[in-house]
Amino acid sequence: MDTVRIFDTTLRDGEQSPGVALSTQEKLAIAEQLARLGVDYLEAGFPQASLGDFEAVSRIAQSIKGPTITALARCSRQDVERAAMALEKADKARIHVFIATSPIHMKAKLRMTPDEVLEKISTTVRLARTYVDDVEFSCEDATRSQLNFLIQAGKLAVEAGATTLNFPDTVGYTTPREYYQLITSLRQSIPDPKITLSVHCHDDLGLAVANSLAGIEAGCRQVEVAVNGIGERAGNASLEEVVMTLTAREDQYQVQHHINTHEIYRASQLVSQLSGMVVQPNKAIVGKNAFRHESGIHQDGMLKDRSTYEILTPEDVGWGVTKLVLGKHSGRHALRQRLEDLGLHATAGQIDQIQQRVKALGELKNDINDQDLEAIWQEEVGQERRSRSTELIRWQVSTGSDNRPVAFVSVKVGQDIKEDSGSGDGPVHALFQAFTRALSLEPVELTAYHLAPISPGEAGLAAVRIEIHGYGCETRGQAADSDVMKATVVALHEALSYLFDRVQNHVA
Repeated sequence: MDTVRIFDTTLRDGEQSPGVALSTQEKLAIAEQLARLGVDYLEAGFPQASLGDFEAVSRIAQSIKGPTITALARCSRQDVERAAMALEKADKARIHVFIATSPIHMKAKLRMTPDEVLEKISTTVRLARTYVDDVEFSCEDATRSQLNFLIQAGKLAVEAGATTLNFPDTVGYTTPREYYQLITSLRQSIPDPKITLSVHCHDDLGLAVANSLAGIEAGCRQVEVAVNGIGERAGNASLEEVVMTLTAREDQYQVQHHINTHEIYRASQLVSQLSGMVVQPNKAIVGKNAFRHESGIHQDGMLKDRSTYEILTPEDVGWGVTKLVLGKHSGRHALRQRLEDLGLHATAGQIDQIQQRVKALGELKNDINDQDLEAIWQEEVGQERRSRSTELIRWQVSTGSDNRPVAFVSVKVGQDIKEDSGSGDGPVHALFQAFTRALSLEPVELTAYHLAPISPGEAGLAAVRIEIHGYGCETRGQAADSDVMKATVVALHEALSYLFDRVQNHVA
């Protein structure tokens, strides 16, 4: 039976989701989970995009064993050289080179002729092969490209040394039948058995998974996916949906994969928590309703035989495999071991801070689960805490059925105490007004407020994520606590203090 290679792009295309900005520590934690999951290729980032991306790819290349670590590069010498530098310490490395091949992209975006694009493909892939033996070439917007031109581009890339050819549905435009026909034509026209054909589909029309499976049916033996389907615009093909379809319908697709499906749910939860992108309840495979049954008819069937309404079991994807290991009496050794089991690294000082949070939470609830611990780690370690000149001293908020919500905050700036109050349509609005007045930040706009439960129960943790626009930049703050208002205050202070420091530095 053929094997389909799973190419995960959660940390590259997935991180391009609007509002997602992972720190290097967070990327490392996700990368370790992806390695446990068993992905074949781990696209760690786009090194030329920023110093942060370069650092993250370098750290992942140095630390993560198992998958082939991949870095993205445009068809330019600078991009390829930067990608090669970031991958220097990887056990197994791939450079992923791409350029647009559709008429609209070549004319409007690249402002290049088709001949110029072909020349770029040949020279850049050849350059990439001088650094690594494994080079993937992608025709961006392949599904809106002319077939003959795709064949030319693919053949040139192979002649230059590409080992994988990827034909993305970049804007989610194609349909399964069209995509099957396209891949079939390309496979017949570029028949080299040493070359792997790959699919990369976006979900703009909700067809990313269906199109990816059509590509596999047509002979592609690499599929590019992201955990929870995150990515640009409507996202990418969902790793968990593609993998479990191939698993449950092996009779249909006649292929196998290397994924340890029991790690899927944990990967989904980790990516959701660290990215701030909540998984919808009715999401296939990993949504909280995926294995819940409310209808009386369904419940009756389940009690008689689970297979009446479950084609997969929760155990297949890792639901419920990890239980409580920590509480208020747990020591440092147990805490350190559990963090290591989860792939979450922390220094001795950070473990002290995490232990204090765990003990405080343990006073409120008996069960401290993995999601609680991941949330505490993310706040104490994962986030790249910006040095700031403000310190939150105290806060208060009051609301009720008969009065307009009001809030008060006290913030220390240097040796000065700045205090003010505010009112609003709700307690969050009132706190925002109080902070902006105390720090004299106007005009600023609270553009997003996300509240998501992390663990069940009255004392369960909840995560708050805030996005603020002001002074020509976007900033965010996030925090987790069993007290929703406390988490809101910490997240607001995190975001607004960054803007305050920005204004002060500009004035200075």
